[in-house]
Amino acid sequence: MEQKKFYITTPIYYPSDKLHIGHTYCTVATDAMARYKRLHGYDVCFLTGTDEHGQKIETKAKEAGVTPKEFVDNIVEGPRGVKDLWKLMNISNDRFIRTTDDYHVASIQKIFKKMYENGDIYKGAYKGKYCTPCESFWTESQLKDGCCPDCGRPVVDAEEEAYFFRLSKYADKVRDLLENTDFLQPRSRVNEMVKNFIDPGLEDLCVSRTSFTWGVPVDFDPGHVVYVWVDALFNYTTALGFLNDKYDDYDHYWPADYHFVGKEIVRFHSIIWPAMLMSMEMPLPKHVFGHGWLLLDGGKMSKSKGNVVDPYILAEKFGVDALRFFLMRTFPFGSDGNFSNELLIQTINTDLANDLGNLLSRTTAMVGKYFGGQLPAGCKTWENPESFDTDLISMASALRGAYEAQMEACAPHNALAEVFKVIQRANKYIDETAPWALAKDMEANGARLAHVLYNLLEATRICGILLTPFMPESMDKLFVQIGASADIQTWDSAAVWGSLSETAAVTKGENLFPRIDMEKAIAELEEAAEAARKAALPAIEVEPQLEEKVDFDTFCKSDFRAVKVKACENVKKSEKLLKFTLDDGTGTDRQILSGIAKYYKPEELVGKTLVAIVNLPPRKMMGQESCGMLISAVHTEKGEEKLHLLMVDDAIPAGAKLC
Repeated sequence: MEQKKFYITTPIYYPSDKLHIGHTYCTVATDAMARYKRLHGYDVCFLTGTDEHGQKIETKAKEAGVTPKEFVDNIVEGPRGVKDLWKLMNISNDRFIRTTDDYHVASIQKIFKKMYENGDIYKGAYKGKYCTPCESFWTESQLKDGCCPDCGRPVVDAEEEAYFFRLSKYADKVRDLLENTDFLQPRSRVNEMVKNFIDPGLEDLCVSRTSFTWGVPVDFDPGHVVYVWVDALFNYTTALGFLNDKYDDYDHYWPADYHFVGKEIVRFHSIIWPAMLMSMEMPLPKHVFGHGWLLLDGGKMSKSKGNVVDPYILAEKFGVDALRFFLMRTFPFGSDGNFSNELLIQTINTDLANDLGNLLSRTTAMVGKYFGGQLPAGCKTWENPESFDTDLISMASALRGAYEAQMEACAPHNALAEVFKVIQRANKYIDETAPWALAKDMEANGARLAHVLYNLLEATRICGILLTPFMPESMDKLFVQIGASADIQTWDSAAVWGSLSETAAVTKGENLFPRIDMEKAIAELEEAAEAARKAALPAIEVEPQLEEKVDFDTFCKSDFRAVKVKACENVKKSEKLLKFTLDDGTGTDRQILSGIAKYYKPEELVGKTLVAIVNLPPRKMMGQESCGMLISAVHTEKGEEKLHLLMVDDAIPAGAKLC
């Protein structure tokens, strides 16, 4: 019989920001599913990687004083980078793609040209709204309160020559795919996509850029680079060898069984991606699953939040398997979940220390204490079983089926809940059978005691098999302690009660999941986070404080006001100056020139709330009048002076006086 195939992917990570536990969440989920399928006997290909092109990368590289390739190389390949983190988290990916890989670049050029030649890509001019942080184009109707609907930040006007993909051409086919198949999961995501994007009318999509150069060149039109929609999405096929010679298993694995993606990029994967595949006349992936976010204090997780979210710190403190387990056990995969360090510790203490750890520790200890580490032959069966014997055996025997149903539904949290029902039942079984009482008269009760302990070992074995996709290293240790050989750590043996040898060598090993002191651990986490924050700070020099004192009345003569940036542009023939058009609350626009062009792009500042001194006399700069001064902070970093405009809460109205 031909081995069943399974191809699963994570979204490729955009390496412009620090990795946090939210990134780890999706990759661990994908890894658990891949390991489950391998356990189940599938031929699995698991792909992850990094999406390395785009304007944001180019900008951040410039700020760091390195080339874009050097910038992404450090984040992907460098110490504590993407690959290091996946190694730490025991991610079992079969492939790792970087969109800067030569084979991928060559494939993307061929794909872009093919869609152009078949008439689905055409040249035009883009004019509309653009979110620089998200690198997303939006129509006016898609904005939320005038801001980016994804991140909530202000957008800027953008205009440039570009190529467009005829997304509108595929609107009906994509609607049918979403509404009449199980392509997009969970089902709640379908209504979001149809209502928010298809019903208003799909517009053609900008798929090239000319305002930056860090991307895959359009080989038949110099000056254009392929935009992210084509470059990143087709990685799922180029990593299998589509239109390249790097690999040769596209026909073997494609179409993908599952793309696991965060809900913020479901639109790209469930609307744009299938439309482009239709254009290329390629098979569509079987499923896209849009999982929820891990939230901090009700908001999307961010490195700027005041909680420990560094996966390195958490894994080093609590162990990789405990962290993997927590992520999959605690949060329903299709919904958002509120992360906290307290919840992490509570889950470890309750499920791993109290339930699983206690079951393993007590059982192996009793086998050692009462039978010298080896149960007698014949202990597998008992002539007159009690109801609690049959209850435990029937629950453990049926566990694989219940677990499989939940894993196939992409509900790992529910699959783990099924396992822990059996673990909790086994712990209750210990109390019901009271092995310590039986041991008081070994001559009369020794056989009964051996049967009870065998049942506990066998229930532990079955649970251990099904926990392996989530905690592989810990389950290897568990199998050693209960004496389970490799041939009974399999998917098939998980459905067969009595597979463990009656005389298996049982050893009470290390405590796999020690109980954690909550108060002490939280204090240590906060200390570690603060140390990491300080270590990440650049070495800076600040201006020395002035010795000369200014009297209070003189200070009060300066009129500091909140001002809103309505427009901002470079001053011609000046490398330093930006010209600001400001709302100062008077009803008349105010113009101020500021020498911060080296540190900001004009479009980044539109919509920001700044601070200005508005009662300075006007002065001429490069032939233009400047009516006031914007307030900046200055410091020296690595010998170079840097300025940072003082920005305040956007809720502060224009013209508000600062005092």
